[in-house]
Amino acid sequence: MAFTIETQDGARHVFDSFSCAIHRMAPICEHCRVQIIGHGVEAEGRWYCCAHCARAEGNTGIVDKVGSVAGAAG
Repeated sequence: MAFTIETQDGARHVFDSFSCAIHRMAPICEHCRVQIIGHGVEAEGRWYCCAHCARAEGNTGIVDKVGSVAGAAG
């Protein structure tokens, strides 16, 4: 039950489990070095696991989407 993932640059990777795909493909947070498996935050071409990590690296005006969605619903 293998599956193929094709990246934006056309590279193809074949995996037999989601955990293997995540381990190989998930970006790494530029601040805390955790693998980003959720929404993540992109700032100036760099990836962070959350707004806190992006701000810790000097990026301003970054807000987690989760907080803004919860605020809009209430």
